[in-house]
Amino acid sequence: MFQEKKVFRVNGFVGLLVVFVLIAAGVFAFSTGETAGYINGSILAVVAVLLSTGMTVVQPNQAMVLTFFGKYMGVIRDSGFYMTIPLSAQKKVSLRVRNFNSSMLKVNDVEGNPIEIEAVVVFSVVDSAKALFEVDDYESFVEIQSETALRHVASKYAYDNLDGAGFSLRSNAEEIAMELTNELQARLEIAGVNVRESRLTHLAYSTEIASAMLQRQQASAIISAREKIVEGAVTMVQLAIERLEKEGAVELDEERKAAMINNLLVAVVSDRSAQPVINTSTIY
Repeated sequence: MFQEKKVFRVNGFVGLLVVFVLIAAGVFAFSTGETAGYINGSILAVVAVLLSTGMTVVQPNQAMVLTFFGKYMGVIRDSGFYMTIPLSAQKKVSLRVRNFNSSMLKVNDVEGNPIEIEAVVVFSVVDSAKALFEVDDYESFVEIQSETALRHVASKYAYDNLDGAGFSLRSNAEEIAMELTNELQARLEIAGVNVRESRLTHLAYSTEIASAMLQRQQASAIISAREKIVEGAVTMVQLAIERLEKEGAVELDEERKAAMINNLLVAVVSDRSAQPVINTSTIY
């Protein structure tokens, strides 16, 4: 497995000065007009040309990876102008932080419901040697592995847990994002990539079941609200009866208690305003 290592380099301006000196010496040797001068001048010119092939410029947040006739020699990470190994092949690798926005994926959640999901992945290259030599194209590798990890994580959880038990994609966004980040890091470690963050940017039921699932959510919300209303209504009726009996305002037998409970529950639980019928008097 490849690991990043530093390569031999010197300050580029010093190397440039050496090249100029060699050229000047070669010109002087040629000017002597002797055979030895021509030979020495030719040698100096060849050396100057060879040294000039090792000149390179490294931009900030960029790595320059060098190979010499197919052999990995090392990397230059510090920005600046350098002279390094002559005749070496030089490949630039960006170390800047980048975003990858996945395409919209259609995935079945753990309950088999088709959902639409997207994510954004924030990553950067931390090992340029792995990024170049361990995978064919690290950018394409990041894209494919990101979508694969997103599918895998989405298929492990339900879109929404209506009973409130366990994690769900909609209710536990932070936990899902953390799990996605950890899985991505494990997958992209081989490519020398560090995953800084990942987030879901889109989450919805697929269009073919969206209407039905909306009705299901509405029904669940109505049932939950009705449970609260009934619970409160029973408490109110109990308090009303206890208060009336305690203050002795009326004498209630079991039949009248049942009628009062029925009327109060109907009035409180009804989803429409109750229309009471008031009996003001009797003939007998």
